[in-house]
Amino acid sequence: MAKIEMKTPLVEMDGDEMTRVIWQMIKDILICPHVDLKSEYYDLGLVCRNDTDDQVTIDAAEATKKYGVAVKCATITPNAARMPEYNLKEMWKSPNGTIRAILDGTVFRAPILAKGINPYIPTWTKPITIARHAYGDVYKNTEMQVPAGSKCELVCTDAEGNETRQLIHSFDGDGVIQGMHNTDRSIASFARSCFNYALDTKQDLWFATKDTISKKYDHRFKDIFAEIFETEYKEKFDALGIEYFYTLIDDAVSRVVRSSGGYIWACKNYDGDVMSDMVATAYGSLGMMTSVLVSPDGAYEYEAAHGTVQRHYYKHLKGEKTSTNSVATIFAWSGALRKRGELDNLPDLCNYADMLEKATIDTIEDGVMTGDLFILSDLENKRKVDTEEFLQEIGKRLDALLG
Repeated sequence: MAKIEMKTPLVEMDGDEMTRVIWQMIKDILICPHVDLKSEYYDLGLVCRNDTDDQVTIDAAEATKKYGVAVKCATITPNAARMPEYNLKEMWKSPNGTIRAILDGTVFRAPILAKGINPYIPTWTKPITIARHAYGDVYKNTEMQVPAGSKCELVCTDAEGNETRQLIHSFDGDGVIQGMHNTDRSIASFARSCFNYALDTKQDLWFATKDTISKKYDHRFKDIFAEIFETEYKEKFDALGIEYFYTLIDDAVSRVVRSSGGYIWACKNYDGDVMSDMVATAYGSLGMMTSVLVSPDGAYEYEAAHGTVQRHYYKHLKGEKTSTNSVATIFAWSGALRKRGELDNLPDLCNYADMLEKATIDTIEDGVMTGDLFILSDLENKRKVDTEEFLQEIGKRLDALLG
């Protein structure tokens, strides 16, 4: 059977540890036997990032802007303990953060549902997609400890040199202060990415902040979203019969818990960081969570929502069997290949991506699964398999689906 052709390369970003091992297995077992894979390869493993002074990450992000579609393996964001382990020149920044900044993108995370892996919240029968703003707030903060007797002020100096001052706090004891910022341009990009993704997936969009308390900072997000929606997107939403609405973050949380899912929940940077982990855990496993970074001008970067599975990698290095969940990484590949097929008008490639996802879910629903899912599953005839056997089982079902 002839392999499925591709017209345009997608950007392939390799990663670290156990997910790097799985990355190659997925290509060998599930992709390359069926697809004449065209990719522009970048090694974002920590060794290569260190060797290139992290230039490889910048190059990969620029390539994503050029080609429009990328798929990324999980990567290490080093802490102090990693410095001697990898003989690092410095504690390199998160590749995801660098890529998000260059693409000016928004991260959308959604669970992968399978029968027998039941959410902790029984009413969640459809996926909840978290849209996380990926710039500013606490992740770009400036902070310091201050001694007793300090008076701390917020000072803004305009282009003409005029100062505006506002008292933060007068400290009668030791304390801490923190300064955060965001930009109208980044907030507008966030809004457009969310509106475009809602149109693309035909889902309602919720947005929530705490503007009753943060009457300038959070309220600015609310106003920009409202203005862009009314002037650019309302008619398109009405035509599809989908809804955009704003609510307070506390109200959103209670609504989410009572809901059945099936919508996009847009959150500021920190809220999205926390809520995406909450949603992933409530649905069952981070190994069953997709993640796609979408830029306002339509570039897509797909990846798994979890890390590099360090503990399993050390077992792998010792020659021991692991049972590592590869589902989210498989869905990163299927998402990227489907988007490439949609953009290049390649229905066979889109169909392959659909069948790859179906084969993966079918394998789990047939009771064949990795250790993390085995613990969660309520299927009667379930069977725990190792990392490679799980992929081979998916491969058998994929072969059958593709004829």
